[in-house]
Amino acid sequence: LLPGSAKEKPQVAEVVAVGPGGLVDGNEVVMNVKVGDKVIISKYSGTEIKLEGEEYIIVRQCDILAIVE
Repeated sequence: LLPGSAKEKPQVAEVVAVGPGGLVDGNEVVMNVKVGDKVIISKYSGTEIKLEGEEYIIVRQCDILAIVE
């Protein structure tokens, strides 16, 4: 049991690139996010990288908690 103060807060990010989707276990994966969408992701999801002085997080679509309108 963890107190509410010990839980990590999700973070908001902006989608800057989207892959083409593909096949997973023989099922087609259709991308539901697009460039420019604001999304909520878990604090520790994805892989953080730094490219040309900018920080990015690469996440799988299943790690996106919500699209913010």
